[in-house]
Amino acid sequence: MNELEIKDLNAYYGDFLAVSQVNMDIPDKSITAFIGPSGCGKSTLLRTLNRMHEAVPGGRITGEVALEGQDLYGSGVDPVGVRRKVGMVFQKANPFPSMSIYENVIAGVRLRNKRISRKDADELVERSLRQANLWDEVHDRLQTPGGALSGGQQQRLCIARAVAVEPKVILLDEPCSALDPVSTLAIEQLLLELKERYTVVIVTHNMQQAARVSDQTAFFHADAEAWAELTRLEATLGDKSLPQGTRPPGRLVEYAPTDELFNNPRNKATADYLSGRFG
Repeated sequence: MNELEIKDLNAYYGDFLAVSQVNMDIPDKSITAFIGPSGCGKSTLLRTLNRMHEAVPGGRITGEVALEGQDLYGSGVDPVGVRRKVGMVFQKANPFPSMSIYENVIAGVRLRNKRISRKDADELVERSLRQANLWDEVHDRLQTPGGALSGGQQQRLCIARAVAVEPKVILLDEPCSALDPVSTLAIEQLLLELKERYTVVIVTHNMQQAARVSDQTAFFHADAEAWAELTRLEATLGDKSLPQGTRPPGRLVEYAPTDELFNNPRNKATADYLSGRFG
């Protein structure tokens, strides 16, 4: 079963086309990794999946993103409701610094103005922290500030906050980029557990991480001829920067089961990127 279906998606910032003509299906209860060089639209595409892209000035799309058959950009669809179903964890851990660990976990529930008893809130906090593999480390200090936790713990607290509202999908934008190897391993182990309950999509620059945790991988890059022309122009201009609109849009180059993509890529651009020949 496909949890998310992306059809003919183009993502824009004003008149600038950032991501072009993406078509892909993301299976239910699996981990899908987005890889590719910087600037190829991975994070932009990720944000279109829960309409966070619209929060950026000029951000808009054409095409369709469907969750369980419902077009998330359809007429009358509430973006806030979409973000309850498709949660997001950002590159930099962002717990609410003035809130306790306990209040951080149930913040999303509170924002929905959902009435919840103390007993139910206690159970939700414990359940969410257990799902984030954080309960054993913090159960005796739930009233201390979330910002006092280590970087890796803060990121897992943000994951606990995301799962507390019971989403269908969890999006993660380079969640380990600022973490040490031990914390990175903890997050990776957590992702493998989360896919038993959720559909997970992760943007990562760490190809080894994609190979370790994902079930399928999507490689993004810009049009090869356009990038060659861009390189020529940049060499001509020297230190002068190119206008944003001259940059070619990111495209989905190859999408396949992870073992297949890493061991037998069909596209030369994929093979070149995986081997370090460019990107």
